[in-house]
Amino acid sequence: MEAIFTIFLILIILVISNIKVVPQAYAYVIERFGGYHATWGVGLHIKIPFIDRISKRVNLKEQVVDFPPQPVITKDNVSMQIDTVVYFQITDPKLYTYGVERPMMAIENLTATTLRNIIGDLDLDGTLTSRDTVNTKMRAILDEATDPWGIKINRVELKNIIPPREIQNAMEKQMKAERERREAILRAEGEKKSSILMAEGEKESAILRAEAKKQAAIREAEGEAEAIIAVQTAIAEGIRKINEANPSQSYIAIKSLETMEKVSDGQATKIIIPSEIQSLAGLAASCKELLKD
Repeated sequence: MEAIFTIFLILIILVISNIKVVPQAYAYVIERFGGYHATWGVGLHIKIPFIDRISKRVNLKEQVVDFPPQPVITKDNVSMQIDTVVYFQITDPKLYTYGVERPMMAIENLTATTLRNIIGDLDLDGTLTSRDTVNTKMRAILDEATDPWGIKINRVELKNIIPPREIQNAMEKQMKAERERREAILRAEGEKKSSILMAEGEKESAILRAEAKKQAAIREAEGEAEAIIAVQTAIAEGIRKINEANPSQSYIAIKSLETMEKVSDGQATKIIIPSEIQSLAGLAASCKELLKD
């Protein structure tokens, strides 16, 4: 009885130990009697003890591998170091398991040879300025080469391009000279704009001064005109009132004499007296003599 219980317990433990749960984003490659049998996806699976074997647990998520710098030579015989980053994803667990031995090493070697071939067709300047072109070419070549291995290359990036030290020094000097040139251009443009602004300010100031003088002259002329109009209006008003009063000839004669008195006070050397005023003056003198007698 105890033996049966022991055997039953062993069978239960054996069955439980062969129940496998495949997690998300993973796949299990199963072999039966040493040969490929199936690929388990996500979920619960039971393998036959002593017959089935989990050959490989495959990660289906996108993975990133950073390869160390590789020595390359450009078309113009410049040696440099370039390290790459490869983004890949396993699409077929069976091909990945049986397609190539040590897939990561295979991808690294393939990346190095492909990189040397592409950089060998470019000069130094082309290498430094054509990263996107190199990335695209490498991704296409690697994706095609790794397809039989069940691997898809999603992206390839040149992480660092390390030229020789003397070339780095020359590039730094060139960059420094370029920065100084741009600084000089910016300074000259600033001075030019400042001069233009100053000239425009002086021009506007001169225009405003001229406009102010013009307005002052106009207002002064308008004031003089208004003063003349006021004087003439007053004279006209006085004449009108005199006419309304109907003055006598004697009053007119007296006003004429007063006017002559004012005229004689001037600086003129000759005075022309109308005949009417002369007659009035003679009449006034005769009246004066009669009064004396």
